[in-house]
Amino acid sequence: MEEVKMVKVPYKTGQYAAEVMKEKGDKMLVKVLAVLKHPKQGDLHQPNQVDVALFHERKALAHYEKVWVPKSVAKPFEEELPSYEKSLIRAVDELKNKLSSKEDDYSKKALDTLKTVEKDYAYEANENRLS
Repeated sequence: MEEVKMVKVPYKTGQYAAEVMKEKGDKMLVKVLAVLKHPKQGDLHQPNQVDVALFHERKALAHYEKVWVPKSVAKPFEEELPSYEKSLIRAVDELKNKLSSKEDDYSKKALDTLKTVEKDYAYEANENRLS
């Protein structure tokens, strides 16, 4: 039986724990199993700016979503794998806490945008959701 190869990969501005499905040339197809860092909100070409043509809303990749990434960005994932839902909640909370601790216009706008994105996630938004 072939061993499952687990990797940590960045994708856009998020980071994920994923299973390697296929390798082709200098790329690999990975299947997302957990969210390690939620993607940033806003315009990537004008970071930390509010007055932009489009302030992007970015969701995390979905559970089991498959994406191609360069092999060079993949690192071994050797930690205990959390459930997708718990990892998503934790990643959203970490980003919300980071943005809440700042008083600048970008952080306020990004926090509002993240709260909008969070409404689309299927988990229950309550204080005891990680227990």
